[in-house]
Amino acid sequence: MADEKSRGTRPKGGAARPRREPPLYAAVDLGTNNCRLLIAAPRGDSFVVVDSYSQVARLGEGLASTGRLSDAAIERAMDALKKISQKIKARKVGRVRCIATEACRKADNGRAFIDRVREETGLTFKIIRPQEEAQLALIGCHTLIDPQASKVLVLDIGGGSTELSLVDASRVRQDGLTGILAKPPIESWTSLPIGVVTLSETFPDITEEESYPLMVERARMLMSQWKAADAVRAAFAAGDAHIIGTSGTVTCVAGVHLKLDRYRRDLVDGIWMSEEESRSTMTMLREAGPEGRAKFPTIGNDRANLMLSGCAIVEAAWELAAGGRMRVADRGLREGLLLSMIRGPKRGNSRRKPGKSRRRRRSKPTAEAQHGG
Repeated sequence: MADEKSRGTRPKGGAARPRREPPLYAAVDLGTNNCRLLIAAPRGDSFVVVDSYSQVARLGEGLASTGRLSDAAIERAMDALKKISQKIKARKVGRVRCIATEACRKADNGRAFIDRVREETGLTFKIIRPQEEAQLALIGCHTLIDPQASKVLVLDIGGGSTELSLVDASRVRQDGLTGILAKPPIESWTSLPIGVVTLSETFPDITEEESYPLMVERARMLMSQWKAADAVRAAFAAGDAHIIGTSGTVTCVAGVHLKLDRYRRDLVDGIWMSEEESRSTMTMLREAGPEGRAKFPTIGNDRANLMLSGCAIVEAAWELAAGGRMRVADRGLREGLLLSMIRGPKRGNSRRKPGKSRRRRRSKPTAEAQHGG
């Protein structure tokens, strides 16, 4: 018997017509630390993941001190992006959107790097603004909002920056995905110039024990300057708000908290952590040291040295959200991109496939599995 994919409808007087497969969509997120790909097919109001890929490229390594992407970092990223391009071609993806974030926003040679990527891989990247990054993170995580919540603090920790958004949860429920895509109900947002890479490089010549409180204080100071900081504190004091944490730091902490012997997205994505559970796990990671952290199955060598800076940002966020809960999100920018492609207005620049490189007029930078961040 033929399977579902091979069945077709038989028009009158003709041969069986093969069932048309749904189009595939691909989202590529080029971050300061990771290069990530998600390929999906539409399903109802959402999508089903067909393939995914993530590679640590450390594109922003050394950027804070030089203002440029280093040759070594560029080659690491090119290696990852060539593999991503090959996957997209092999899957015959119909629509592709590629975004670049903080490292390419800040680097003097960021645009030249993006041009090289286009020429060598066929992938055309858009350097997005922090505001669009915050919006895409919300779109990707919106189904994790508690039905009883009034406000939500979305904490998106990246490699080079951290986005904080105060979201009107009632609007999310009222407007649904269509409304969020049209106008994300973000009451206030900010982008902090620190991420797991940039913050870890801020205090390079001192011990972890000495640097950690300095990193926490740096994050705390930047968050306190956010105009919505008092509104966030008030929402959590009222008891009807929660955090959504979308980053590799948060998912790693959750994996350690759950005592997983290997990372499992199905067990991590969507779980709740209290402030006490989060802080106690981060204290354990801090006390373990870099070698001890690397032994945790959900962290490993690639993330061991970046965990402390991420934990410092989370610790500072708990001071805004004292006594609250955090919902862990192994989803974010890529999922937001996919939903915006599948359910949002069609965009001409998302149709280009890799392998068909051609000169295009440069556009100015504008306002975006495994662990993220």
